[in-house]
Amino acid sequence: MVERKSPKGKPISLFVTCMVDMLSPQTGMSVVAVLEHLGLTVDFPAGQTCCGQPAFNAGYWDESRKVARHFIETFREAEVIVTPSGSCAAMVRHEYPRIFADDPALLAEAERLASITWEFTEFIIEGLGITDLQARLPDRQTVVCHHACHGLRLLNLKDASETLLENTENLTLQSWDNSEICCGFGGLFSVKMADVSGAMLHKKLAHIADSGAGSVITGDISCLMHMNGGLEKQGKRPCVRHIADVLADGIREEEK
Repeated sequence: MVERKSPKGKPISLFVTCMVDMLSPQTGMSVVAVLEHLGLTVDFPAGQTCCGQPAFNAGYWDESRKVARHFIETFREAEVIVTPSGSCAAMVRHEYPRIFADDPALLAEAERLASITWEFTEFIIEGLGITDLQARLPDRQTVVCHHACHGLRLLNLKDASETLLENTENLTLQSWDNSEICCGFGGLFSVKMADVSGAMLHKKLAHIADSGAGSVITGDISCLMHMNGGLEKQGKRPCVRHIADVLADGIREEEK
């Protein structure tokens, strides 16, 4: 990945992602609440859509480039981009320089955006150097983490999310051997290979039941949607939450 400069003291442009925008807008608002709690200025470029990852993963690189060009244009003035998705952050940081490698003009801008894009928890821990938000949940909770594949394996986000949760009052982060096991979503994988995806999900849900935890915390809405949908089909309570929503609950309670 390209070298990144410190984001401290710079305004934040929120890339909320298409899935958060359409399926969980409150998570985007939670991200803003946490960042503003830290004294940061956050803006929302209104023209944003998708990062282009679905088309890229399906092998439609020309179509992916069209979406990525729009992303580049939308965030051309951004100084720091923060997103509540490890997979979307990985797309911008790892793949944009690849898909524009033969276009010198766009490559320079793609590399610049790659250098200023941060996943939400990574931004707080590594970008700002903050490990404790002084958050306190209203009630005691025991949780486990599900580390989404892109964030875990491409961005090494495991420590960032766990640190923020461990430093949240009234929250006990329970060790879980199955935290790094894929939930089976994988974007288009869950559509093109639905049977395999469903079998992986079934195993993940069994692990969740065996954990005994009250909630599962993750950093990607796609995994959250997949696991909660599976739980609902089993007649069980959806218990998977995005880490931004948990942290936002904690700072709101602390500010009372």
